[in-house]
Amino acid sequence: MENTTQPKPRLEFFVTCAPGLEPILHEEIKSLRLARVERQVGGVRFEGTLRDAWRANLELRTAVRVLQKVRRFEARDADQLYSGVQEVDWSAFLRPGGSLRVDAHSNESELGHTLFVEQKTKDAVCDQLREKHGDRPSVDLEDADLGIYVHLFRDRCTVLTDTSGDSLHKRGWRLHQGRAPLSETLAAALVLASGWDRRSPLLDPFCGSGTILIEAALIAGNVAPGIFRRGFGFERWPGHDEAGWKALLAEARQRVYFPSKLVLRGSDADRTILAEAGLNAASAGVAERIVFECARAEDFAPKRGWNAWIVSNPPYGERIGDERALEPLFMRFGSILRDKCAGYHASILSGNPKLTHAFGMTPKAKIALKNGAIDCELLQFEL
Repeated sequence: MENTTQPKPRLEFFVTCAPGLEPILHEEIKSLRLARVERQVGGVRFEGTLRDAWRANLELRTAVRVLQKVRRFEARDADQLYSGVQEVDWSAFLRPGGSLRVDAHSNESELGHTLFVEQKTKDAVCDQLREKHGDRPSVDLEDADLGIYVHLFRDRCTVLTDTSGDSLHKRGWRLHQGRAPLSETLAAALVLASGWDRRSPLLDPFCGSGTILIEAALIAGNVAPGIFRRGFGFERWPGHDEAGWKALLAEARQRVYFPSKLVLRGSDADRTILAEAGLNAASAGVAERIVFECARAEDFAPKRGWNAWIVSNPPYGERIGDERALEPLFMRFGSILRDKCAGYHASILSGNPKLTHAFGMTPKAKIALKNGAIDCELLQFEL
């Protein structure tokens, strides 16, 4: 009997990340064993099925969005843009009466006005769906059913649909932000880049609202970062396989396993922030895995003989006068690392070169990253 089952079409995806995280994201995607993985500026591409995009959204810790490339064409003027966008069957991505959001970027192209590009793209999508269904989609900038991204470079237009919805740094577990918190994706990147073995003690003497330690606990327990989210963009697409998605979520939950005797410890001088860190950890289901204590970083007293990791994000001194006030703190903390942390590994995020110098140590490696708009370096020490 003839087999009429057709293979699922291979699609092209581009996973975005914060600047500097491309190598870490590349390793994550390779670990998922996805096809034709290629590191590019701003992210990583791969090929696969829509189910592979589900896995990427659910499993990747340093990704911001998983975008599906749906069409690429030349667009030197408004007419070419409009007709190129209309070549896509938008009823595969948006239900009648749904909502959309368009974001455009243009570089070295005739169509350089991004607001015009967004409007023309929206018109092409809405006109097509109104002709098919008699109902024109609405625009929703906050909670759209479909996000569309349009990239123009040298008059070549790439149209992508957003499978993620909200940015993937919004895990769903965070209850309190704290002062200048790290994004969840950057915190996970610091832990992954540190080389932590997921079993040895991990310490954060500037823990704030606990983001680094919580992400470390999720990594150690093999907890998929997307498991806390209320939803993803692809769940709103027509024909979404809800049963298949629920089965994938169930598989992810079954893989959770925490190493015995896992030691994760954080300290901060602010008791209010520590209380918020505890609530965040409880929301992520890892409160019993992390010990928070009120202590100044200058009084950090590591145990001798540990093969431990220190992963931390000290204050940078962004306001006038802060840099001078923080320099003694960095000098004291640097002396603790030199004198009391033999055998430790330290990964310290720094956004201030003068304060980095105050450590009084030469890092074995530096990784250029961005914390929001701040140019930073992840300093790695073998002590």
